Amino acid sequence: MNSRINKQVEVRELGLVDYQTAWDEQEHLFATIVNQKLLNRSLPVDEQQQTPNYLLFCEHSHVYTLGTSGHEDNLLVDEKRLTEELGATFFKIRRGGDITYHGPGQLVGYPILDLDNFFTDIHRYMRLLEESIILTLADYGLSAGRIDGLTGVWLDFDGGANPRKICAMGVKASRWVTMHGFALNVNTDLRYFGHIVPCGISDKAVTSLATELGYAVPLEDVSRRVRQHMASLFEMNLVETNDAITKVVSTQ
Repeated sequence: MNSRINKQVEVRELGLVDYQTAWDEQEHLFATIVNQKLLNRSLPVDEQQQTPNYLLFCEHSHVYTLGTSGHEDNLLVDEKRLTEELGATFFKIRRGGDITYHGPGQLVGYPILDLDNFFTDIHRYMRLLEESIILTLADYGLSAGRIDGLTGVWLDFDGGANPRKICAMGVKASRWVTMHGFALNVNTDLRYFGHIVPCGISDKAVTSLATELGYAVPLEDVSRRVRQHMASLFEMNLVETNDAITKVVSTQ
């Protein structure tokens, strides 16, 4: 067995942070892993170091993000209304997928993993991310799954009359290191999705855990369940930490 394989994953609960702060932290941790991998290439095997893995959980202040394959006209409001009426920001980012919304009441997860520590298969990585959400929703009595050709996790997914997305996903990977991740609507204000064509899909609805259950669900409970399922599916050894980045509380 490769002694440099590291299945330990440091979990950081960041709370409510603005998007730029979380993005900067992702970029920093991503670079830390990639730089160690590059350094290892120049070292004798017995001097090479394990690469770290991170799992960030947070909420964001109101923000719309557009992936590299997205279309800006899927944002249905102009910049003035976006900032002055909605109190939101807008970012073009380097991940897969189209446009989506992040905001308070939504659980956002950013796995920053060296897949050389687990498996080098992006398709499997995406399916296991989806499965961790599917299993979490099952804990609350909801049957969720996938729709062929569409990313994310859906309810009424198996040919039902009202398919609706509850979790969006968009990832980036380079040198087998991942960043970005998933956004699970827990207690999200779904009205904000009305200002975009969510994920570029105009004929399907968006929902949340609270909408489906009829009551608000503690975000901490959902986060705990997601990480437990991820740990089992990826065979991770999770390590909690209080070493979080500075929290930025939304005034919206």
